[in-house]
Amino acid sequence: MINALRGMKDTLSPQSEVYQYIIETCTRIAQNYGFSLIETPILEETALFKRSVGESSDIVGKENVPITDKGGNDVCLRPEGTAGVVRAFIQQKFDKAGGTRRFFYHGPMFRYERPQKGRLRQFHQFGVESFGESDVREDATIILMLKAIFDALGIAYTLEINSLGCPACMPKYRTTLVDFLATREGLCEDCERRKLTNPIRVLDCKNEHCKTLLADAPLIVDHLCFTCKEDFGTLKTILDEFGVAYTINPKLVRGLDYYSKTAFEFVSADIGAQSAIAGGGRYDRLVEFLDGKPTPGIGFAMGIERLMDLVKMPQTSRNGYYIGALCNEALSVVFELVDTKRRESKVLTTYEAKSLKNHLKIADKNEAKFCVCIGEDELANNTIG
Repeated sequence: MINALRGMKDTLSPQSEVYQYIIETCTRIAQNYGFSLIETPILEETALFKRSVGESSDIVGKENVPITDKGGNDVCLRPEGTAGVVRAFIQQKFDKAGGTRRFFYHGPMFRYERPQKGRLRQFHQFGVESFGESDVREDATIILMLKAIFDALGIAYTLEINSLGCPACMPKYRTTLVDFLATREGLCEDCERRKLTNPIRVLDCKNEHCKTLLADAPLIVDHLCFTCKEDFGTLKTILDEFGVAYTINPKLVRGLDYYSKTAFEFVSADIGAQSAIAGGGRYDRLVEFLDGKPTPGIGFAMGIERLMDLVKMPQTSRNGYYIGALCNEALSVVFELVDTKRRESKVLTTYEAKSLKNHLKIADKNEAKFCVCIGEDELANNTIG
């Protein structure tokens, strides 16, 4: 017997209904905020993620799913959605056209990591990307949109925010952090690698020993330039005005290299150690990194599988028709009636004659609102029972 690959699974009813409900809810709210759907290929050049996500990221360094195609090209299954959307944004020359563009996307992503609850090798994300707006109010809007989604799904959360600085203040902070890290011995292998590639990622280490060693590490929030400090203050003020509770997590750096300024995560206490259910932030230099015209950007992504056990599904009511034949002679009439009714409503049927009792059982199991049965008497009288 051939089974699904490790870390990949099928989604069947009733879980498929939960998945569909999440996507439909996210889509409706994103469209209310002025975002439109974009679909990008599952397969992209590996260089896209090396240049955007960063080679220091675990996604590229350890979790990438590489493929060499027949032309000898280095490609991979997409590990996240933002890079592909930015690539499309540049390819369509939207960066040169100016203005604001807002997109949402959903679909499968792939990372070769150890499967665990809420973390698969093939998983699904819903995300949004906004280009062309540098005002911090756009940051607040993105967070408010995500809050609206979780409120609509009935998911409890806490919000963590941080500022990662900008090219004006990050270099000086980086030097300060590197000097501090040079005094710490016994960091894990990942942290030793990150010290040389992207030191701020060290603060994101989940190793308990590293957490102890880094407890008194210098923090970016204490080294922000005037503009970053002012923007971060404005963000906090807006969240306060809208009654959005949050905590400042000065060690929140996110897992990707392209973030700057605002960073945020929505966290759930109901899914164990993997507590982040959505996150994102600002990436004002990413378009430029990928050879586009400098364009500010911000977005978020959420893992659908992590949400599926947390969603409060709405109460469903019976709907649609079940139409069945009580005798073989009625099968063709039933088939024709089913085809007609399906143009206006959900209709289920079977392709064999059954007793009324069995038809009622099937209709009840499928939560049909109406059960229609046609037999000899109905054929003779040209009626429906």
